[in-house]
Amino acid sequence: MLEYAAGRRQIAARPSSPHAMLVIISVHVALLALVMSAKMDLPSKIIFDPPTKIDLIPEPLPPQPQPIRHASPQPRPTPNLQPRPEVPIASVQPTIETMPTIDFGKILGPPITPTVSQPLPPSAPTMREARLLTPASELKPPYPASKLASEEEATLRLRLTIDEQGRVTAVDPVGSADRVFLDSARRYLIAHWRYAPATKDGRAIASTLTITLRFELDG
Repeated sequence: MLEYAAGRRQIAARPSSPHAMLVIISVHVALLALVMSAKMDLPSKIIFDPPTKIDLIPEPLPPQPQPIRHASPQPRPTPNLQPRPEVPIASVQPTIETMPTIDFGKILGPPITPTVSQPLPPSAPTMREARLLTPASELKPPYPASKLASEEEATLRLRLTIDEQGRVTAVDPVGSADRVFLDSARRYLIAHWRYAPATKDGRAIASTLTITLRFELDG
């Protein structure tokens, strides 16, 4: 460049202005600084500031309804059906027989009216009086000696008390009685007379008995 400039034909020289030169130099310096700054900024942005990546995430699809699976029916075994033999049915004609009319009133008789049984009255107890067991030869009591000498006689009505064993336990006069005859009769009857006791419904009980006893002289 310098050689080219030196070989060029110089035009008439113009007087140079220092202010213009300063402005031109300033402009060149500013341009040069701008270019240099642009060259230094460009690689750093390219290296350290990579472009932003945008990943598009698709929205999840709604769940699809699952088809309902029906269990396939199992084939049932075909029953082995045997045809039934046809049985001939004989035609039967019903026979109607006339039944005789039966009069049940004549057979059974008139209706029976039920009778209400009355309760039986309570049965009276079975009573049996005492029976004398002493033989007749031993019934006569001894005659009182004082009455025998005076030849007196007497008839006594006596009430006897007989216990469950049939023994005479008491002899009491019924009405008036001579004391001598009464004492002789009482002693003998209690000592010698015996009875089968009275019974009530088969059970022996005590009882009383009234007798007539005569004291008589043999004529």
